[in-house]
Amino acid sequence: MSKITSYGEINLPIRVGVIGTGFAAKVRAQNITAESRTHVVAVAGRTPDRTVEFAEGFNALAVNDWQSLLQMPDIDLVIVATINGDHGEIVRAAIEAGKHTIVEYPLALNSPEAAEIIELAKAKKVLLHVEHIELLGGLHQTMREQLHHLGEVYYARYSTIVTQRPVPRKWTFHRSEFGFPLSAALSRLHRFTDLFGSIDSISCNNQYWGGVGDYYQTCLCTAQFRFKNSSAIGEVVYGKGEGLWQNSRKFEVHGENGALIFDGDEGVLIQDGSSTPLDLGARKGLFAKDLELVLDHLLDGKPNYVMPAASLGTLRVADAARISAETRRTVSVDSI
Repeated sequence: MSKITSYGEINLPIRVGVIGTGFAAKVRAQNITAESRTHVVAVAGRTPDRTVEFAEGFNALAVNDWQSLLQMPDIDLVIVATINGDHGEIVRAAIEAGKHTIVEYPLALNSPEAAEIIELAKAKKVLLHVEHIELLGGLHQTMREQLHHLGEVYYARYSTIVTQRPVPRKWTFHRSEFGFPLSAALSRLHRFTDLFGSIDSISCNNQYWGGVGDYYQTCLCTAQFRFKNSSAIGEVVYGKGEGLWQNSRKFEVHGENGALIFDGDEGVLIQDGSSTPLDLGARKGLFAKDLELVLDHLLDGKPNYVMPAASLGTLRVADAARISAETRRTVSVDSI
């Protein structure tokens, strides 16, 4: 069976190659297997034994390296779910090879490289999708639905703190492999740009503690910013590691008529001294929803829930934050 879309003729089921063997890659492979329009053909990972074990779980071929996987003619779509520092190189090569590509954010660790890859995908006329499942979750959807109750927004703050003891010696605690915190954890900024529009300027502080070489034991990154079309002040906090002692995840928005407070999996609307609980729904199944929407876009031409240009715009904000942290000055996003 085949379909003809704006991306050309596509045979079903779509044959998928997965690059990565971690948590996101596993969930992706499970969803691909459960989806009738796709199936896993091959897997490439960083560790041969783990790659073989992973591939056997999905009756797929274990490939020695991602370069070899991209040369396989029987793969139509590539899932890139490996270390952040490799995203740009792998996605660029996948698009050059004519493969439709889904990548976990960030597309690349800097916005100029990401912009080049997006233009390449347009030239090659292949799908490029940068995952942003935070937009599909109950917290974000509820925030969108309830935001009008607040009137003019004055202040929005999103804080995620993760304690981890002991810190594993892995890429998520490695400066160059994980990347600058607000680039690597791009969803923290992307919630703001999706809800409130473009960010005009940003002031950021970032600090690492402990570790050996490029590895660290604790990271804390904070930023404050202003929006182009709003007088609201935004603030984001992202921290993880051994030096932080209690987990927290809180998103709050304050406005002229009330506030929305999301603490963990609970949310409330506060107005005139009253507090109304909000149902945030389940957090599970977001990767499956992401895949469903992307396939609908690829095969049927339906609008995708997020486009690469939106992710690129937020990555430019993250670049400005990194420069601000390095120079200790406020940076205009338009200067990036």
